[in-house]
Amino acid sequence: MKTTTIYEDEVRSWIMFGRDPGKADSVIDTNQYLVTHRDRGMLVDPGGTEIFPPFLTALSNSISMDNLESIFASHQDPDIVSSLALWLGIMPDLEFYAPSTWAGFIAHFGAGRLATPIPDEGMVLPLNGSQDLRTIPSHYVHSSGQYGLYDERAKILFSSDVGAALLPPTHSEIFVQDFDSHVQYMEGFHKRWMPSNRAKNDWVRRVRELDIDIMAPQHGALFRGDDVGRFLDWFEALEVGVAA
Repeated sequence: MKTTTIYEDEVRSWIMFGRDPGKADSVIDTNQYLVTHRDRGMLVDPGGTEIFPPFLTALSNSISMDNLESIFASHQDPDIVSSLALWLGIMPDLEFYAPSTWAGFIAHFGAGRLATPIPDEGMVLPLNGSQDLRTIPSHYVHSSGQYGLYDERAKILFSSDVGAALLPPTHSEIFVQDFDSHVQYMEGFHKRWMPSNRAKNDWVRRVRELDIDIMAPQHGALFRGDDVGRFLDWFEALEVGVAA
């Protein structure tokens, strides 16, 4: 599994895990993230059961398991968090945050306990005393209860499925290199999986108020610099909720 540091300063880091060449072709490719503050970590959308072994191996090379504090699940999809019972099986004291809408449903993944619920308006997620990681409501973009995670220090927005792209296996770039060429990998997904133009536009307005250097989705390449604005312009103009 590929491991890439996308941000690092004296106290904060973001590491992306994904592009696993050993995964089955039937398993959709996903990005998992580790955010740390003074060497204590939070897993962001830790993925499904199919990728748990390689992710655990890769993660253990980046942080001691004893230094993990929590898991954040942006929504309920199995590729987001079906591995939850496995994580809590080896680290039962991990704090676990998930949308209040989905807490009872995520429990069916066998966690053995309910998540700490994130209210509809969002909340700050503490990490080793920090107070600059906050959830950004992304309801109906695409899930009815969904959140991004904004890091005010690093100026990173983890955008969950917003900005996702289904890339060909030969694609190896971590960041979008040519936005216009990248659209072909995003368009069908966003038209079908984003059900509400009103919710989409509410999300765009909310995100435009943030200071973002990197937008990191749960699938595909990351956006940085001017490509963040290009994505917001493209997404705002896109007609979504299209099944045909």
